[in-house]
Amino acid sequence: MLALFRLLFCAVLLLAANPAYPAGAACPPALEEPTAERLQAAARNARDHGFLWRISKDGRTSFLYGTMHVGKLDWAIPGPSVMQALRAADTVALELDGQDGDIQGRLMAGMAAQPNTALPEALVQRLRQQAEAACLPYDAIAKLSPELQVTMLTMQVGRWEGLDASYATDSVLAGIGHGAKKNMVSLETPEMQLQLLQMQNPQETIAFVEDNLDELESGRSRSMLSRISRVWADADYAEMARFDKWCECLKTDIEREEMKRLLDDRNPALAEHIDALHQSGKQVFAAVGSLHMFGPLGLPALMAKRGYRVERVDLKTKRLAL
Repeated sequence: MLALFRLLFCAVLLLAANPAYPAGAACPPALEEPTAERLQAAARNARDHGFLWRISKDGRTSFLYGTMHVGKLDWAIPGPSVMQALRAADTVALELDGQDGDIQGRLMAGMAAQPNTALPEALVQRLRQQAEAACLPYDAIAKLSPELQVTMLTMQVGRWEGLDASYATDSVLAGIGHGAKKNMVSLETPEMQLQLLQMQNPQETIAFVEDNLDELESGRSRSMLSRISRVWADADYAEMARFDKWCECLKTDIEREEMKRLLDDRNPALAEHIDALHQSGKQVFAAVGSLHMFGPLGLPALMAKRGYRVERVDLKTKRLAL
């Protein structure tokens, strides 16, 4: 389940995703095209998804928003409260701004430079089988590190649930922010996120690939991704706050350490960057993976410790009041 952690926590993956799929009855459903008619329908029916907090200090208001790194076309247009918060902000801060050419170039260079641990042939064959099951030519990912290969395959199973990185919240917000000429900020770097995705030694890499192939082959990755996406789409704060109780993903020391690296260890720097933007006079809409928002080390809690008034916006029952 560690690959699912990475998918939820690292925006760098959505920038590297979306290889082409050949047509075929046994393949995942084709990506729904964002035609003008479909986008108009999505806009008419737009409702709020995800998790939103208003944070206030020194007479200015900023926002924290929990995203999903995969999504559906029906979720591509933000709902009224999220859109209102976006309009109120002059700065959109994402983990990574996917429309920044420099970010894209550094990502490609970093992926090419990652060490490619040699895997036992049996694991390579299992990777090939999972790529075939996703109708993804294995050659399209074979040059990536094993960690990225199995994580990308985990991302692809979302296609069976209608989930795709093309409609990731982060990508949608980047497009809106650039279109509205807002100040765009990357809170992290592609180099840092790629380093997070690398295991510490070849033995850990092999164990990581093997464990996540088990999850893919059993169907657990698909079912868990489906559940998390429903919790996000329903703006179910209480259920997302209980993620550690139902994810079946913190059973080993390696999984618990990975969670700490991907979540708790990053949050203080994210909070510091958001605080610096706000203190400089900006009104910030800061959007990062949803699990960064929950618990005593989540961003709302960390911003409260920095002296902010923090208010959760219940997206299921209320409209945002500015």
